[in-house]
Amino acid sequence: MNLDEGQRKKVAEWIGQGLKLSEIQTRLVTELGVQMTYMDVRFLVDDLKLVPKDIERAKPVASPLAPPAQNEAKADRQPPATAAPASLSAPGASVTLSVDQLARPGAVVSGKVNFTDGNRADWYIDQSGRLGIVPQQTGYRPPAAEVQQFQSALEVELAKLGF
Repeated sequence: MNLDEGQRKKVAEWIGQGLKLSEIQTRLVTELGVQMTYMDVRFLVDDLKLVPKDIERAKPVASPLAPPAQNEAKADRQPPATAAPASLSAPGASVTLSVDQLARPGAVVSGKVNFTDGNRADWYIDQSGRLGIVPQQTGYRPPAAEVQQFQSALEVELAKLGF
């Protein structure tokens, strides 16, 4: 439906007042006698190159691994070119881990861990933020204390990489 110049100015004024599209639709009928569907009002506002205040832009969803707002500058860094083992920062710790340069399929980030008894395992964090450990030896379960050391070291290492 075509509106004349005066009607278009009225719609622009209503947008400037912060009216929602549904309110504009109602006013078009009551004040101007113009019957339009909600979608027609949306197209009209778009054609007039107006931006209603009731439309909010989509905000990016925060990843469970996303760094805090104060560390956003770190997120721009690229991971190191190699996946060198990173020792735990805790004194006397003997669990070591590495972060893969290219994450395994289905994972956000992945790597390898060596436990004190010589057993190795692959680890990954999936899109839901869940940590998984896949031991090389079937049925192997690392001691609880070493799992805690591994998780602490992983948290430190991922923070260095901006996760």
